Amino acid sequence: MLRRTIFVILITAVAALGIYWWLTAPTALALPAPTHAPDPANGQELFNVGGCSSCHAVPNQPDRLRLGGGLALGSPFGTFYAPNISPDPADGIGRWSEADFVNAVMRGISPEGTHYFPAFPYTSYHLAKVDDVRDLFAYLKTLPPVSGRVRDHDVPFPFNIRRNVGIWKLLFMDVRPFRADTARSAQWNRGAYLVNGLGHCAECHSPRNALGGVIRGERFAGGPNPEGEGWVPNITQKGLGSWSEKEIADFLETGDMPEGDSASGSMRPVIKNLALLTPEDRAAMAAYLKSLPPVDGPTPPKRNGLP
Repeated sequence: MLRRTIFVILITAVAALGIYWWLTAPTALALPAPTHAPDPANGQELFNVGGCSSCHAVPNQPDRLRLGGGLALGSPFGTFYAPNISPDPADGIGRWSEADFVNAVMRGISPEGTHYFPAFPYTSYHLAKVDDVRDLFAYLKTLPPVSGRVRDHDVPFPFNIRRNVGIWKLLFMDVRPFRADTARSAQWNRGAYLVNGLGHCAECHSPRNALGGVIRGERFAGGPNPEGEGWVPNITQKGLGSWSEKEIADFLETGDMPEGDSASGSMRPVIKNLALLTPEDRAAMAAYLKSLPPVDGPTPPKRNGLP
């Protein structure tokens, strides 16, 4: 009887491990034939939309194109360090293939076939077009290589087990591609594509649940800063209802608000990137943001006893 019980336990454990291994396996994106001629100029625009330099530029130096990484990103699950994404062949992505890069950006999978932690916002980047990601890769290859390997993440057990990210992806990552709304204008659809995809605005401007997933019903409704300091504002019409499209577009260029205040904190480097976009792309993002219906988000904390 004891042997039978032990046997059943072992079989159950093996079956459970097999199911876990199957569910958490990284699923790479199969790339179509490379008929697309990369366009580094488009890649540069998308580089700025995505704010790549805000995370990946070497901290405390003036050149935003030295993408040697090292910026510390705090979270409730530990501290993550932005990696080197310069073309350096030893410490950066200089030896990566185009397929490696596309799967890293759109699926959160490393060239070695392991999951990246979702501090890397691939849950938004998956909405990008494959050819746009190819263009981004082509642009990155034109930038200067930066030597230096970034330190490991400081993430405690059990959050440091990358295989578990596969379960997280099943819960919180929708890999359906971006679909244009045929009832909307081309400008609105361009804005929706940029804001929701490589712009990844919802990653900061949305509250998250206990597992770190964006609360879908409160996208763009603001909440605690994912990095642990401050409060990220509501950018639905609940928060921006009095702003015009032009005022939103102007803010994306200058950081100046209609009431006279200015962007602060982690939004300041975002504005520096968005200021480099074409006026047409900023206007498209503004048109989309202005269309977001009002959503009640979490209540910001009181400051100095004031609401």
